Amino acid sequence: MVSLETPVCDFGQPAIDFSLPDVNGELWTLEKCRGEKGLLVMFICNHCPYVKAILERLVRDTAELRTLGINSVAIMSNDASQYEEDSAENMKKISQQFNFPFPYLLDATQAIAKQYGAVCTPDFFGYNGVLELQYRGRLDASRKETAEGDVKRDLFQALKDIAETGQGPEQQIPSMGCSIKWID
Repeated sequence: MVSLETPVCDFGQPAIDFSLPDVNGELWTLEKCRGEKGLLVMFICNHCPYVKAILERLVRDTAELRTLGINSVAIMSNDASQYEEDSAENMKKISQQFNFPFPYLLDATQAIAKQYGAVCTPDFFGYNGVLELQYRGRLDASRKETAEGDVKRDLFQALKDIAETGQGPEQQIPSMGCSIKWID
């Protein structure tokens, strides 16, 4: 397993449109996903220990963000033929088990991950109401293990600020995770 960090936020970069199926086969687009105050685009998967360590907090934070006008969408771009745990069937199981408050989409061709420049799971892209990138950081201090319960909620606070002001924080700590498993 290769561990990578996300690049620095490219403030103002526009969100890239997509049309991807969720775990039930329904197609979702950027426009269908966006919230009034912004959108959090997340690249996650099922097998990565970094993602597993934050899933409960991710569900909590995205549900809270929705009440602030920021919707979320998760995209799984790994080559599922290499990792059975990342199969569409298992994506559906995980989304139901954790009661995801966001669509969980399959990027089978990996084209969307490449267009966004996603490098790892989790990789977070926080957009404001006009879909300009304002956050490319971590959820919190968790790594392969869940951080302490009173840890600073980096992603939540940044997206809350974006909902209120349209701007993300100047200082952002990169997300860290497993490399995306690219198709050969």
